[in-house]
Amino acid sequence: MALSLFDKRFLFFGGKGGVGKTTMAAATAIQAADLGFRTLLVSTDPAHSVSDSLDQKIDGEIHTDVHNVNNLWAIELNTENAMRTYSEMVSQQDPSGTITEFFGGDDPTSLSPPGADETVAFIQLLDFIQNPEYDIVVFDTAPTGHTLKLLQLPEMTQSWLYRLIKMRRRLGGMMAGFKAVFGGSSGTSEEEAFDKLEELRDQVEIARVHLANPKETEFVAVLIPNIMAIWETERLIRALYEVSFPISQLYINQVQPENPSCSYCKSRYAGQQENLKKIKELYEEFSLVEIPMFEYEIRGTLRLRELSHMLYKDHSI
Repeated sequence: MALSLFDKRFLFFGGKGGVGKTTMAAATAIQAADLGFRTLLVSTDPAHSVSDSLDQKIDGEIHTDVHNVNNLWAIELNTENAMRTYSEMVSQQDPSGTITEFFGGDDPTSLSPPGADETVAFIQLLDFIQNPEYDIVVFDTAPTGHTLKLLQLPEMTQSWLYRLIKMRRRLGGMMAGFKAVFGGSSGTSEEEAFDKLEELRDQVEIARVHLANPKETEFVAVLIPNIMAIWETERLIRALYEVSFPISQLYINQVQPENPSCSYCKSRYAGQQENLKKIKELYEEFSLVEIPMFEYEIRGTLRLRELSHMLYKDHSI
C-alpha cells in the first residue's frame, strides 16, 4: 500500500508526458513534509513543471523554501550550468588536451559517455543520494524515454569510468612523454586525476546500491487509463526490472467518475473501465491507486495538500 512510501528515502515519479507525474510528486513531497520529514523535491525534467505546480519560482542552483509548507525545499536541476561543471571535470582528466587530441576530439566533452545531458543529471543526483541533510528526496522525472536513460546511467557511467581509467593508465606514460617533448599544462597531476576518477566511480557504485535497495528506494509509475499510457507504462516497468530498480506502485490518474446523465461522460467512463480492467489484470501484484478527474486544476500548495490528503488519507499527521 502507498503508506510504505514514507518509509523510503528516495521516491521517483515517472511515466508518459502529461499524465500528472509532477502533480503526484509535489503532493507526495508535501505529505512527507507535513509528516515531519525534512523533504527535498527535485525536478530532473528539462521542461521543469515544479515551479508551475507549486505556483512559485523554484531556483536551479539553490534549494528553495516552498511557501506554506514547513520542512519542504525544491530545486529544478539546471542542466546548462551543470554541463559547464561537467566539462570542467572532464577537462581536469586531460589538462593538456593531449588525450583528447590523440582521439581526434576538439573539446574535452569528446571524452564523455553517451547521453551527456542525462549523465550530468545523474552526477547531480549523486549529491542528493549521499546528502544526509534530507530524510526523503522526491524526484520528478522527465517523460519515460529520458527517465530510462537516467536510470540506466549507473551501469553506463561506471563502465565508461572504468574504460577512461584504463585508458589513462595505458596512455599515462606516453602522454607524459608527449608533454615533456611538446610542452603542456602541469596543472593536475596524473595521480590527482586518477583519484578524481576513482572517487567518482566509487560514488556511482554507492548510488547504484542505494537505488537498487527496495528498503530505500521506490519508483512510482503514473499513468492515465488509456491504451497508449498502458503500453508506455509496460515499457517503463520492464526497463526498471532490467536495472533492478524497485517498483510496486502505480498511480492511475484522471479517472472519469460515473455520470449517467452525460452521454460523453458515459462513453468516456465505459472506455476507461475497460482499460482499468486491463491494468488490474496486468499489474495484479502491484498496489494500484486511482485518482479521480478533478473539476479544477491541481496547482499551488493548497490544492496539492488536498490531493495529498486524498492520496494518503490513512497516513496523516
